[in-house]
Amino acid sequence: MGLEIDNTDFSEDDFKKFSSRLRANLKALEILLARPGFGEGDLSFGAELELYIVDSEARPLHINQEIIAALDDPQLTLELNRYNLEYNFRPSLIKDSCFSATQEEALAAIAKINNCAKQWDGQVVPIGILPTLQQSDTGYHAMTPLPRFEALTKELTDIRGGPFTIAIEGEDALQLAMDDVTLEGANTSFQVHLRVPTPEFADFYNAVQLVTPLVVAMAANSPTLFGHRLWQETRIPLFKQSIDCRPNDSLHPIPARVNFGNNWIRDGAFELFAEAALLYRPILPDSEEEDPVAIARAGGTPQLHELRLHQGSIWLWNRPVFDPVDGGHLRIELRAFPAGPSIVDMLANAALAIGLAKLMQPTIRELLPAIPFTYCTANFYRAAQRGMDADLYWPSLKQNQPEYFSVPEILERLLPQIPEQLSSMGFIESDFNPLLEVIKERLATRQTGAQWQLNKLLDLRESMPRRDALTNMLQQYQVNSAANIPVAQWR
Repeated sequence: MGLEIDNTDFSEDDFKKFSSRLRANLKALEILLARPGFGEGDLSFGAELELYIVDSEARPLHINQEIIAALDDPQLTLELNRYNLEYNFRPSLIKDSCFSATQEEALAAIAKINNCAKQWDGQVVPIGILPTLQQSDTGYHAMTPLPRFEALTKELTDIRGGPFTIAIEGEDALQLAMDDVTLEGANTSFQVHLRVPTPEFADFYNAVQLVTPLVVAMAANSPTLFGHRLWQETRIPLFKQSIDCRPNDSLHPIPARVNFGNNWIRDGAFELFAEAALLYRPILPDSEEEDPVAIARAGGTPQLHELRLHQGSIWLWNRPVFDPVDGGHLRIELRAFPAGPSIVDMLANAALAIGLAKLMQPTIRELLPAIPFTYCTANFYRAAQRGMDADLYWPSLKQNQPEYFSVPEILERLLPQIPEQLSSMGFIESDFNPLLEVIKERLATRQTGAQWQLNKLLDLRESMPRRDALTNMLQQYQVNSAANIPVAQWR
């Protein structure tokens, strides 16, 4: 959704033109992917961090446009709601100590944003869902006034034809109806981009899908919404439900625009791009006049504007990315991990996910018959719901029937094998080893960001009302996060 548009009023002819151009983009992509050497190059790592802006009382502060104007930083972009920002990190080659480079850049960026926000008595905080958020903080008044957000809200609402229903069961329960999609902005994440060689894409992508539930369980940092204690990673059901524009009709089995996927892929990235183009109605039919097929056949690299824009309106938790820069390449965008608690925690989650995927990649084709995709999807939601207490189905080439293991049990077996995998990819040992120590400590203490929040909230509720406890808990969270202390060490 980072591609900006100018128009917010589209005709049926606009949709027809866009759909036609989308199919042309697919044909051009097919030509590119068949080109010998397409996407070759050193592996790179990139990331995006979504942030909340809060005032001195830890309440949402509507100043994202003011900060953008004051800093004039091209790496800083607006998000759906006026109290959110996104920082886009410079991509680093993995051989150039990418984790350390990203951590250094992140700490400097947050310091710069906070220094700017001081003039409005504000600061930013990385957290999956802000504990002090109230329902009155959502709605059109909270939306950043940009054409792409207005068009997105209008089209999704028109397709839905009624309110968006939120129903999440946890230790408490939450049920409500929203007339707009601004509750989507309650979710903030740390999104990881990894460049993947084209011939390896299918196996590595499937491996990423397989291991994502393990990392979601370890990374959980969103246990509340509007004061309700829900899932360990409440972002997962909330994001899906807050923009689920499917009709309330069981006769329309349309996949949700936010989902974990529809199946394992067999051959390569083209399957995912084609699925996106053929299964999901365009909602932002902004077209350009490029002839992508002619450019691809002539040996050039088309921009594929329509395909990239459309792909940005379908929120797979692990999303394929086509980038036309330098002849074009493919990336996997890992979107399931929350913002926070600290920068070092987020980078540790990234190292864990990449290392686990590389570990599973060589045997993934043999493992797929042992884990139907529906089982992997169930793992994903179970991990989001229960965090490190989840029991997940984990496949084995020796199994006679499905077997379930706890998240710690699986990770304690796999974690010692990860350093060798990261080294084989070209990551630097001194760069990733400290991050794996963060994971080991979190595994030993069983303390995720979500569990720390719930424990702290329980403690504070003994002496103060719920709203005061949420505020106090968040303020303590901010101190620890700003000091970049791994959450396993938070008292």
